[in-house]
Amino acid sequence: MTRSSTDPAKTPARRGARLDGATAQQQLLDAAQELFYREGIRAIGVDAVVERAGVNKMSLYRRFASKDELVAAYLDRMHEGYQKRFEASVAKHPDAPAAQLMQALDDLVKRASAPDYHGCPFLNVSCEFSDPAHPARQSAERNKQYLLTRLTQISEAAGAANPRELAESLALVVDGIYATSQTYGPGSGPMLAAPRIVRALIDAACASKSKESV
Repeated sequence: MTRSSTDPAKTPARRGARLDGATAQQQLLDAAQELFYREGIRAIGVDAVVERAGVNKMSLYRRFASKDELVAAYLDRMHEGYQKRFEASVAKHPDAPAAQLMQALDDLVKRASAPDYHGCPFLNVSCEFSDPAHPARQSAERNKQYLLTRLTQISEAAGAANPRELAESLALVVDGIYATSQTYGPGSGPMLAAPRIVRALIDAACASKSKESV
């Protein structure tokens, strides 16, 4: 059920209330995350973030020198959350790397099927900012490199004949899941096909290694 604007869990602190610096920063980041992720970064100005956070504009500029700094902090937070979720998936199968790969993709499909899911924030930001040198694009590159590095490490541990090739194939499926969640939608055929594709990729990559060692 969608929460109304008067839901206490979604209502910011009363404007003008005294807030310590850490609380104000937390509320600003919470507001930025909600608005940037749902509406897009270019569509949301600092006034909207301030209004949603329940603080004044001076409070924002005491903590972030510009909107770009706020965007960078938002993306840092999203990257940290992504890392925690990925590693939590991997941790479900200690010493079983092939199962770790499957779990990470299965968990992503479930997450991408949530009603409030709006795609990958790093894929979204890459579409909004065309300049590869923009700090937002660099944040996106860092996130994608983290994923590719971890997929390569786990693919190697799983015994893939070509770990990098398997990792790149899985990364392509990941971005496909992100896009599919916003086009075909959750529960669609393409979304449900992702785990089957991942299983086939893992089996083929690891089977090739087994044949070579015979």
